[in-house]
Amino acid sequence: MPSHIKPARLKGLPEDLRQELTAERRKRGWSQAELGQRLGLPQMHISGIETGKIVPRFDTLLDLVRVLDRDLLTVPRTLVPAVQALIRDHARADHKADSDEDERSLYADDPDSEDDADETRP
Repeated sequence: MPSHIKPARLKGLPEDLRQELTAERRKRGWSQAELGQRLGLPQMHISGIETGKIVPRFDTLLDLVRVLDRDLLTVPRTLVPAVQALIRDHARADHKADSDEDERSLYADDPDSEDDADETRP
């Protein structure tokens, strides 16, 4: 039985995915050629994936994200905003850990607060 839904063929990986993969490669200090060697692909193929000119096969994409210490995950669409928020929070926590800022407990007193901690309450 023929389907009335025609699959949409990607013209390239989504921009945000390509940027994330490129950023992860650079974060490790790898050139496109080095990443290609780890995957058994030529540098030109890695370049094509990063620029969106090449859509990798699923198994190639899976190898690519895993060598960059990532993974592919299917998420119900209704949960996408929550998952994206978790990822943003994780990225912020990583950024703060890289800086010299001290972490504070969620329930720590706010030193900038106008309330006096020694003040007794009625």
